[in-house]
Amino acid sequence: MNTNQNNETQPAKFENVKLVGITGGSGSGKTTIVRKISEIVPDFVFIPQDNYYKSAEHISNTNITAFNFDHPEAFDNVLMHEHLTQLKNGRPIEMPQYDFVHHRRKTETVRVEPTKLIIFEGIMVFFDPHIRELIDLKLYVDTPDDIRFIRRLERDMKERGRTVDSVIQQYLEVVRPGHYEFIEPTKLYADLIIPEGGFNENALQVLTSFLRDITR
Repeated sequence: MNTNQNNETQPAKFENVKLVGITGGSGSGKTTIVRKISEIVPDFVFIPQDNYYKSAEHISNTNITAFNFDHPEAFDNVLMHEHLTQLKNGRPIEMPQYDFVHHRRKTETVRVEPTKLIIFEGIMVFFDPHIRELIDLKLYVDTPDDIRFIRRLERDMKERGRTVDSVIQQYLEVVRPGHYEFIEPTKLYADLIIPEGGFNENALQVLTSFLRDITR
């Protein structure tokens, strides 16, 4: 859905909106950080990059690597940029929803109203330079490979109907290579690197203090 036309005539609800980007490898603890932030700074818009995956209905447990979800081109970067720009301009969006069991974008969307703070989370939020330029504060969550793999294995089996073999195959063939080619290099753009994700209490205290100032 092209929301530009619908929102051009609507007055902006907020000015000086701040966008915080949180990235790191799959299973690094990005979502945990967002949850910790929500306990202290509840008034923000959460935009998961995962919602902007392109549809890949042909994927199943038996051919899981036929579509590379760990490549920048797996995302609808044009729509992401459009939506983040609209939110930063204080305008609402219709955010897509993604079905991770059937690997396709759902027909329904969710209307997201702007606030003074946007949190944008995903594995490649710093990769596209046009999207990166929109981000006011860049956070990289740095977690060891073995911990990230265990978390990913548990999540994919519980939430996405995956088998152990398919998770391992995907990790070895595309996830791990994609991490070192596309995700790890974006660490150099980070304003703050957080080791151990949501378990780093000192880093979270600094971060939440900064976010409180933004939302006042």
